[in-house]
Formats: sequence, C-alpha cells, structure tokens
Amino acid sequence: MNEAFVIQVTWQGHEKEYKARFERWGYTHRISVLIDETVVIFEPDEAGDYRALSFDNKAEISLELLRALSVRIAQLST
Repeated sequence: MNEAFVIQVTWQGHEKEYKARFERWGYTHRISVLIDETVVIFEPDEAGDYRALSFDNKAEISLELLRALSVRIAQLST
C-alpha cells in the first residue's frame, strides 16, 4: 500500500510543500520525499526518530531542511 500525500514544513521562514509517498517495507515503513528532483527516503531508526537516505551523491540538500522534514514526519506518525 503506497499512499501519496504532501508534507508541509516551514523552512527559512517560508511554508514549503513536498510530495511524499508512504511505503510498507517488510515489518516497518519508509517515506519517500521528492525534494527538487531528488528522492530522499526517511525511515525510522532505533530511537524512534527518522533518518534520511539519498542515493544521489550529487544532490545538495540542506541538512536543516532534512531535519525539518524528519521532525515533521515524526509529528505526523504520532
């Protein structure tokens, strides 16, 4: 069951929207987020937070943006 939705975050004083998709992954889940033209995968870690994975080594994505998205995803999951 892959469900598409939009994640809204405030970053650098602006409200931003990013397309996302919930994906079942074995006994857990992942959330794929499209940032510009790069897919970043957020998955829960052992502490219950979300870590970001990207397979595009050339993408330059701000760590602050990734943190803001991680926090917002954690808020949505509670």
